[in-house]
Amino acid sequence: MRHLFCFLLLAGVAPAADKTGFLDRTMKGPDGVETRYVIFVPHNHNPAKPTPTILFLHGAGETGVDGTRQTQVGLGKAIRAREKTFPFLVVFPQAQKREPRLLETWYPGKAEGDRALAMLEAATKEFNGDPNRTYLTGISMGGFGTWKLAQAMPKKWAAIAPICGGGETSWAADIKNIPCWCFHGEVDASVPAARSRSMIEALKAAGGKPKYDEYKGVGHNSWDNAYGTDALYDWFLSNTRK
Repeated sequence: MRHLFCFLLLAGVAPAADKTGFLDRTMKGPDGVETRYVIFVPHNHNPAKPTPTILFLHGAGETGVDGTRQTQVGLGKAIRAREKTFPFLVVFPQAQKREPRLLETWYPGKAEGDRALAMLEAATKEFNGDPNRTYLTGISMGGFGTWKLAQAMPKKWAAIAPICGGGETSWAADIKNIPCWCFHGEVDASVPAARSRSMIEALKAAGGKPKYDEYKGVGHNSWDNAYGTDALYDWFLSNTRK
């Protein structure tokens, strides 16, 4: 978390003519470098009403500096299929580069993890995001980040949805009280489904009640199935931070 405070102090937003839909934003980091990211604002957004909010963490393939690639895969694609009625404020950070230990790229205390949290705070402030209905989800590299950010900040998230990721089973005691719906492909050759299965079993052993969907015959791309599940969004909304 060492960079987060500096990011928040230096956060800046680029004015946009449109106030709903996919909007481009920039943030200046403590090193003076500006980072591009995207937020999605519901088309029926009411500034006077706290808005449920999602932080989406992309996978390794979307790393870069273009600022938009992370919206083309995963949750962004699913939003476009239901854009007019999608009720969430969504923050799409883009990792500028991967950590040497790739799976730790979105971890708190790392540059990309702290930047993502700062972007979430900036969007929450600008568009009246609801801190009691803030959800966390990610795919592959972002799935690992989802597990870790949940473990590091268990009181921040109303619910989490890690997809084709994994974590340390020793984290289960910290995460057990966060509503969790996890997804994985049965024949994932990049991140074995055993990584999710072990986390789910550890949560259950710790007293948690996670949901788990494993897609038979599906490989690494389990996110299209997961984010294509309308029930996921209803489930998010059914959970409020206690």
